[in-house]
Amino acid sequence: MLQRLRALFGKASVKPLQMLDTDNIPQHIAIIMDGNGRWAKSRGLPRMAGHHSGMKAVKRITMAADRLGVKYLTLYAFSTENWKRPKAEVEFLMKLPQEFLASELKDLMEKRVQIRMMGYKGDLPDHTLKAVEDAIAKTANNDGIVLTFALNYGSRKEMIEAVRSIGQDVQDGKLSPGQIEESHMQQYLLTADVPDPDLLIRTSGELRLSNFMLWQLAYSEMWFTDVYWPEFTEEHFNEAVREYQRRARRYGGL
Repeated sequence: MLQRLRALFGKASVKPLQMLDTDNIPQHIAIIMDGNGRWAKSRGLPRMAGHHSGMKAVKRITMAADRLGVKYLTLYAFSTENWKRPKAEVEFLMKLPQEFLASELKDLMEKRVQIRMMGYKGDLPDHTLKAVEDAIAKTANNDGIVLTFALNYGSRKEMIEAVRSIGQDVQDGKLSPGQIEESHMQQYLLTADVPDPDLLIRTSGELRLSNFMLWQLAYSEMWFTDVYWPEFTEEHFNEAVREYQRRARRYGGL
């Protein structure tokens, strides 16, 4: 079954770089960055070393996406369920945004990258939130690729909050139940001003969505690879886009 699923969704194979169709580049790519801990374990390193190496891959793939002309790149950095991990690991992960932005923001600014966050700020440590909000403010007027970090994000929570907001509008008389359509739901999601992902990439061989953008991924193409996130290269990224370009997107039609 696993082999059949991979055959359906696509499996990474690093090939010589082939010409991509520049008229068919995904506008929005979302990535579940998975496998940092297993990458580290396979090398006899602590899990924290894997997370640190994974941080370096963020810049590498952001630059690769920018070179291809991708408009939006959304990275699943920390889920609402990741708080269940050991305290020391969570504390380390909460320091990474500060370290990443301190070392890479200058280069991202030069590339006109606009940084955003998608998630719930309430539970984040002050130092994490300050680093992210400072970067958001500094890059707000940039007109390049939009790099969104899904940080303390969970899709079920997002949808529950959206339903609550719609329910409040009904209660306040702004909306009747019969008027509710997909567009209303979309307006209350954290991605209200962003198009749905055209392509989802997940690294490390796992074949699940892990509570990531469940509404927005309804018609996204999906591509899975056994490659761990810290070793995910521009060649792997381009291979995912090549596979995307081989597919016909019908959205339920013929």
